[in-house]
Amino acid sequence: MQSTLGEFQETKSTESFALQNSKLLKVRLDAVTIQAKQGAMVGYQGDVSFEHAGSGGMGRMLKKAVSGEGTTLMKMSGTGEVFLADTAQDVHLIKLENDQITCNGANVLAFDAGIEWDIQKVQGASGMMSGGLFNMALSGSGWVAIISDGPPVLLNTGDAPTFADPQAAITWSSGIQTSIKTDVKMKNLIGRGSGESLQMAFVGQGWVLVQPSEGRPVVSAGGGGGGMLGNLGG
Repeated sequence: MQSTLGEFQETKSTESFALQNSKLLKVRLDAVTIQAKQGAMVGYQGDVSFEHAGSGGMGRMLKKAVSGEGTTLMKMSGTGEVFLADTAQDVHLIKLENDQITCNGANVLAFDAGIEWDIQKVQGASGMMSGGLFNMALSGSGWVAIISDGPPVLLNTGDAPTFADPQAAITWSSGIQTSIKTDVKMKNLIGRGSGESLQMAFVGQGWVLVQPSEGRPVVSAGGGGGGMLGNLGG
């Protein structure tokens, strides 16, 4: 039998996190634990265990409740390979070495066991604001996999004043100060929200990654697309 399926053979990369292709992440587990977005597992081989990650303490649980940050994580451990994806969005890898990045929670796909996370509010955001204004701070050493709805652009924040839609700014480097800018003159023309034009401002030497989208609608992991991990997360 002739076939062209050979081009889809599993990647031979020896890295713990590796791109199988632009839409699919391969994670090699070797008696370590990673955390990944609930519902992201699309396949695995080997002896792998899954459990709900919880909020990681009362402080973060309260922050999630107040912020509306709905990122739900699963712990994956054991030996073997796990393949992760999210609605065929583009996957990008960042390796932290005793550093920190901040991400829109919806764009975090998975991260190493050595990465700590917390929830932070954008400076100047009121309690009534949501959607990209509460984000995940990821710090430590190890791999972080993020997703974008389409090919993103990397903006150097030291080159010029930099602004982005809160849902389009998916991750940025440490040392950058963020704040909220509103422009009533652009009412109803930019973004989607309460009627005012709302942008995030980025100040400092570093970078911000911006996707060509304001994000996809959030689907409950317990729904039809949640798969096995959606059931495990209950």
